[in-house]
Amino acid sequence: MSIERLDKGPRMSQAVIHGDTVYLAGQVGEGPDVASQTKAILESVDSLLARAGTDKSRLLSATIWLADMNDFAAMNAVWDSWVDPNNTPARATGESRLAAPKYLVEIIIVAARG
Repeated sequence: MSIERLDKGPRMSQAVIHGDTVYLAGQVGEGPDVASQTKAILESVDSLLARAGTDKSRLLSATIWLADMNDFAAMNAVWDSWVDPNNTPARATGESRLAAPKYLVEIIIVAARG
């Protein structure tokens, strides 16, 4: 079975497609607060999923890292308005120090194609 990589770099690819499964790298976004960063991330997720031949209705799992769990409700407000309510993924959310202090949220997605 072939493996396809989108936006391949020396350290990572933004998406890896193996068969009918799409694995996205952790996505981060710019913005002054967790809501704006989450919105930017989900726009990137939509774009990558489209390029991989799928969409948010085919999500399998989501892992969300917050720099501060006090931002959980604000992140969820954006997530809840974006996610397909008929096709919600398995999801986990935790708190972690992210790659740079400016990042408040990182989202990792696995989706199906076909």
